Amino acid sequence: MTNALIESPAAALDAIAAVMPVRRTSYALAGAKIGKLDVDPVKGFAAIGGGNLAPPVANAQVTRMIAEIGRTNRLFIEARRPVAVFLDTHEPGKPEFPYPPHCEAGTGEENLVDELAWLDGAPGVTLMRKDCINGVVGTTDAATGRNRLFDWIADNGVEVLVVDGICTDICVLQAVQALLSARNHGMTGPLREIVVHEPGCATYDLPLDVARGLGLPDTAAHPQMVAHHVGLYLMQASGAVIADELRF
Repeated sequence: MTNALIESPAAALDAIAAVMPVRRTSYALAGAKIGKLDVDPVKGFAAIGGGNLAPPVANAQVTRMIAEIGRTNRLFIEARRPVAVFLDTHEPGKPEFPYPPHCEAGTGEENLVDELAWLDGAPGVTLMRKDCINGVVGTTDAATGRNRLFDWIADNGVEVLVVDGICTDICVLQAVQALLSARNHGMTGPLREIVVHEPGCATYDLPLDVARGLGLPDTAAHPQMVAHHVGLYLMQASGAVIADELRF
């Protein structure tokens, strides 16, 4: 990649999008049993100054994500459609490389951002704590092999699952890809389609020059818009529908 692209994430995004396009659609939520999965809208990832992996200052993409999760969840609840929420929650002192300590139980980072705290106890909403990036793995009982998310899908007869959350290219991506593989393997009961709601997704921003200034390796660089696009592209390539609008 040329120096010009490295120095300009916007130019890099344009170049990548030209050869790895994401097709977005307006998706009508009708004719099927619909459920929703919010991935990790917790303080440790989305509250300003909420932790090592939270935005240090206000971030437009994260702000938009929180607002969209709240708006669409209210519509789902009003329509009596089930909502599941992953909450990243780690055992204190147990690392998750390559990331610094984050969302440890008891710190408050593992709880919903203030704007979405109302979801705890809301009708039709099920909170699920997970202890690793991949929420499908994280909701699997290691002793019995029973998966709480699969059970929730089956119990609610979910045929179409709308997914949003943070980070687009990490936890959201892994949840979507794992669910698509599990669906193809006959493990998710009625589930037939996954729709990623792009306005309800976000990721973090760590430009290359900032990473270098912090003494981090170049591989730690994470330009937000590029990473967001790549996450959407990979979910699309795995079989998910990418929606820029949900029509209720």
